[in-house]
Amino acid sequence: MTSMFEITDLQKIGVGLAGFGISFLFLGMLLLFDKGLLAIGNILFIVGLSCVIGVQRTLKFFFQRQKIKASLSFFGGISVVLFGWPLVGMLLEIYGFILLFSGFFPVAINFMRRVPILGTVLNLPGISGLLDLVVGDTRRTMV
Repeated sequence: MTSMFEITDLQKIGVGLAGFGISFLFLGMLLLFDKGLLAIGNILFIVGLSCVIGVQRTLKFFFQRQKIKASLSFFGGISVVLFGWPLVGMLLEIYGFILLFSGFFPVAINFMRRVPILGTVLNLPGISGLLDLVVGDTRRTMV
């Protein structure tokens, strides 16, 4: 029996690389914006994303006409981190990341709300209200 879609080995490696990239970025911010960890995290995240969705689709995603401002901010932030200004670079990257991936936030948040333990935490009164603002759904009904 086959599943609806197959996950290739390259995609599995890509998920691992992107996960390590996010971990290095988090660790770099935790260690007072260590530029080495931030640079490694950025590189691993982008390479992982390319492995998961493919190089052509990655380039097409980042260089769409309506996303050029976000892409310039994101890649400009990576460049600023590599040139030795990690705090400024990360602020630019975060701004670009929010602009690039804001369309995915509602889907990701609603998926995480259905995960057993994580969903319980995300549905707590204060957190749920904050996430509703991010998702943009003001009248959410629980089923």
